[in-house]
Amino acid sequence: MIGEEEPRKPTVTHQLGADLSAISADELRQRITLLESEIERIKAEIDRKEASRKAADSLFGPKV
Repeated sequence: MIGEEEPRKPTVTHQLGADLSAISADELRQRITLLESEIERIKAEIDRKEASRKAADSLFGPKV
């Protein structure tokens, strides 16, 4: 049918400190994967920011 959307899959999210007792082992594994991916994304952003900072420091830092 035109114009009707397919039902969306619920997205896996995780809230720090949330009660885990009602969550299946499979869903917990999915959350671990999600969190590991997020950690890698954050680390990559830190690396980009540090590289940018080093480049700026070498350009604008004190000339010795």
